[in-house]
Amino acid sequence: MEDEIELKTAPADFRSTTNQTRHCFTRYIEFHRCTTAKGEDSNECERFAKYYRALCPGEWVDKWNEQRETGTFPGPL
Repeated sequence: MEDEIELKTAPADFRSTTNQTRHCFTRYIEFHRCTTAKGEDSNECERFAKYYRALCPGEWVDKWNEQRETGTFPGPL
């Protein structure tokens, strides 16, 4: 009788890597620089929005949005 091997998907690892973190932050900044230069409704900026939304955890974006509103965001906008 053969032993059956049960295959399972590895659990998700929600830790961000350094490279992903850097790209997330950079795309967030690029999006907001773009909207400042070209306007909030510019279609040219949408690709940056797609990038940062795909890379960044929602909690980070919420925190950065709050920091931008209060003037305490640590990045160059």
